[in-house]
Amino acid sequence: MKKSALLFGFVIGLFLVISGWGFVSPVQAAAPVEIKLAHGDPPDLFTSKKAAGSTVFKLMMETQGVDVKLFPAGQLGAEREIAEGVKLGTIQMGMVSAVLANYFKPVQVLDIPYLFSNNAVAWKTMDGWFGHELAAACLKETGIRILAYDQVGFRNFTNSIKPIHTPADLKGMKIRVMEAPVYIAMMKALGASPTPVPWTETYTALQQKVVDGHENPVASVKFGKIYEVNKYYTLDGHTYGVSFIMINEKFFQSLPKDTQQIIREVAPAAAWASRGIDTLDSATGLQFLKEHGMEIYTPTAKEKDLFRQATQKPVLDYLVGQIGQTWIDKVQKAVKEAEADVAKGM
Repeated sequence: MKKSALLFGFVIGLFLVISGWGFVSPVQAAAPVEIKLAHGDPPDLFTSKKAAGSTVFKLMMETQGVDVKLFPAGQLGAEREIAEGVKLGTIQMGMVSAVLANYFKPVQVLDIPYLFSNNAVAWKTMDGWFGHELAAACLKETGIRILAYDQVGFRNFTNSIKPIHTPADLKGMKIRVMEAPVYIAMMKALGASPTPVPWTETYTALQQKVVDGHENPVASVKFGKIYEVNKYYTLDGHTYGVSFIMINEKFFQSLPKDTQQIIREVAPAAAWASRGIDTLDSATGLQFLKEHGMEIYTPTAKEKDLFRQATQKPVLDYLVGQIGQTWIDKVQKAVKEAEADVAKGM
């Protein structure tokens, strides 16, 4: 309990410092405001990034007189259903990952293999002009307002058959992927057989050998107990997973202006809490996975380049056919600028 309290204090301190938010007197709204927020992660905020982010959002909003009801662990459906619910307005808010591409294709550029070299570059890219332009385009096309970008983390391969050192080791393997087209294209480029499965059903699919493996960051492998059903874990970091904190625009516009402003301020703090939990859990999680029987392999630079060569061009070709060149150019430009800033310590 003491450890949990300390960790919670760490997260709270993190988002307060970064956001500059202070707990102030609640807003006196003309009528009570209630928000339903859904996500697919487990409800434990000390291991689940979406749980951490959503809990922080709830607590901070409730200091301002806004009631936030959380629906974790796929209670309102898998991520694709959550995204659709937010688009239709049947769910006011959601936190989803790459499945948003089914409703707004340009977000697929974030899943270009080996686009981001580290967390700092990803954060600068998403919190800067590129993230703002992407959110504005999503709002215009879908009626979904992206409030902030939180972190799923760098994705790696697990499987129950053998260690994966090169793309050749993946040939013929049935790999669970998110219900996102770019991941299907990526797995096909590696010679694997991509099988879309909702996250809430992934453990069972692996346990019953419906699929041989899947790909996810360290924290997700840990809290999803994937180590119980997959023995091998390869740290190739093929993509950096971005999660979207989003709200239905019609609902957002129905709220009082001061409540809208509070939501704008609180959502980035929630994203930083999510990032903080994921970064902390990723840093400590590998030892946990080793202790629970996983064999962990880190590809050499030469091996990692084989993955890059196998996946990047086919995915880029696929994206050009889906969304054209403009968004690809934009994200690559933003990443280069972020890399330069990070190198300068900015």
